Amino acid sequence: MSSFNGESMDDFKGLRITQLDDDDDEETAVEPTNMDEFDDDDEEDDEDYEPVMLGFVESPKFTWSNLRQLFPNLAGGVPAWLDPVNLPSGKSILCDLCEEPMQFVLQLYAPLTDKESAFHRTLFLFMCPSMSCLLRDQHEQWKRAPEKAMRSTKVFRCQLPRVNPFYSSEAPKHDGTDKPLGDGAPLCTWCGTWKGDKLCSGCKSARYCSQKHQALHWRLGHKTECQQLRTVIETSESGRVNNGVALTQKQKVASKSLWKEFVMINEDESEYDTEMSGDDEIAKPLVSKREVDDQMKSLMNDFEGDADKKTWVNFQQRVAKAPEQVLRYSRSSGAKPLWPIASGRVSKSELPNCKSCGGPRCFEFQVMPQLLFFFGGKNDRDSLDWATIVVYTCENSCDSSLSYKEEFVWVQLYSQTT
Repeated sequence: MSSFNGESMDDFKGLRITQLDDDDDEETAVEPTNMDEFDDDDEEDDEDYEPVMLGFVESPKFTWSNLRQLFPNLAGGVPAWLDPVNLPSGKSILCDLCEEPMQFVLQLYAPLTDKESAFHRTLFLFMCPSMSCLLRDQHEQWKRAPEKAMRSTKVFRCQLPRVNPFYSSEAPKHDGTDKPLGDGAPLCTWCGTWKGDKLCSGCKSARYCSQKHQALHWRLGHKTECQQLRTVIETSESGRVNNGVALTQKQKVASKSLWKEFVMINEDESEYDTEMSGDDEIAKPLVSKREVDDQMKSLMNDFEGDADKKTWVNFQQRVAKAPEQVLRYSRSSGAKPLWPIASGRVSKSELPNCKSCGGPRCFEFQVMPQLLFFFGGKNDRDSLDWATIVVYTCENSCDSSLSYKEEFVWVQLYSQTT
């Protein structure tokens, strides 16, 4: 994976991702209900792990740390769109189940060294914050090649060549002076996430991605603000307010329900294979080991059968090396997800081919349940929860006419009963 919050593009070069090996062995397709075959795969994984980069969250150090021209890795808050103009639109931004705009989860800057068109490459994950929709989504994902997939979780891939209309071909300086080559599309005043293609008819300043967000903003303050803005606009010389996205600062967002914003940093998992020395204990973790252990052990009551328990033990042992990890990344040819439980996993036969080129997809990264802790998730029945979220992307990282290509995401829940 590329360096999280690297100091320069030169830093990225040694860590940029290479394409999958062409001589990849064909994996035998298995049914998800055949737990014995899944267990065999796990035993092989135990013997030989593929290299994995771990993602951790921290608060932004500077106000400009999360701007798009720095190609950031983010979790929570709002996305820093790679292509700032040709954003996803229409039904693709909605939860297919409740038909409300999805919320930003995270983005990863993951360029490829051997593909010029993917010199810049970012993956964006979104989901509906409703647990009810996620439970229904889980049923939908088991349908084989549905005519119309109904999902509450979606992932988009965007890539650009080094020479492009939006960014300099030179490495950013990371000193607060970096600027993109132009403005991006105006964004929704409420969520700051999706394109604001609906203009408030009163102030002609506030923009919205949907009628839902316009109604929410109106009820929660814009009704008063709108009249004030109309007065300002009527008395201004230009008679209008610039709705373009600022180059050196982020747009102010009205919604208070977005997940807390973090930047992500990365570490090689192998660095955690040895015990930390006493000197390293100065850096105190945000989550105590006791808290993690208590949360993990409490989940054992939900598991049924030896297969789930065996997989859980393997998961626990692996994660215990770095309990604050929120993400695991590995695009190497033999990489596989680290499943928390045996049931509810996807096999290769369940993976749909790329919608753009028709080629196969491969595992790229997974989101850990620890991210919910940093997002302030609650521990009750109706709160959002997952065992892991696994993202598969086009093996060739193909190009298409769409700036944002939808990839495949698989959600595993702790309990398979709803």
